[in-house]
Amino acid sequence: MDTLTLDFDKRYSYADYLTWMDDVQRELHDGLIKLMTPAPSRRHQDISTNLVSMFWYFLRNKQCKIYHAPSDVRFPKDRKSLEDKQVYTVLQPDLYVVCDLSKLDDRGCQGAPDLVIEIVSPKNSKRDVKDKFDIYQQHGVREYWIVNPNDEFVTVFVLDEKGKFRFVGMYGGDDKIPVNIFDGDLQIDLTEVFV
Repeated sequence: MDTLTLDFDKRYSYADYLTWMDDVQRELHDGLIKLMTPAPSRRHQDISTNLVSMFWYFLRNKQCKIYHAPSDVRFPKDRKSLEDKQVYTVLQPDLYVVCDLSKLDDRGCQGAPDLVIEIVSPKNSKRDVKDKFDIYQQHGVREYWIVNPNDEFVTVFVLDEKGKFRFVGMYGGDDKIPVNIFDGDLQIDLTEVFV
């Protein structure tokens, strides 16, 4: 199936998504197709690689794992709706950390990662700042970072006890960001991110 035969007004499930055997990157937002932007810029890739490296180094020999796009994160409506045909939201975050390894399978992650990092570009900033923010909050992602490569700052949110994202701070320059899911045991030095 190619993008010309897909109905962008129709609601699809993850089972449908798995049948689309082409090179087009897509996400599902409550069953609706959202096309991904073209290949990220070199700057985006540099920032992503720097972040993956820092997290990977910290996480080696620990319970948690880090993954990067393209990797599917499936958000079932509840833990009982785990069948592919019952999953209507599938995102591909730039980076995500999972500490409950039972959520991982060969196709990615099923359920909320502990930490999600999105690196915005002018073409996808609304999707990351508003649409994905709402999805990650609704499904219980514990910590969400929005990285702005152009202005070189990172906005950090953590999920509060009421299930709402609380603004923690905006970091830039030579700041070090404490990773909240690790109680600050890992701090990301932004001078090593925006190189």
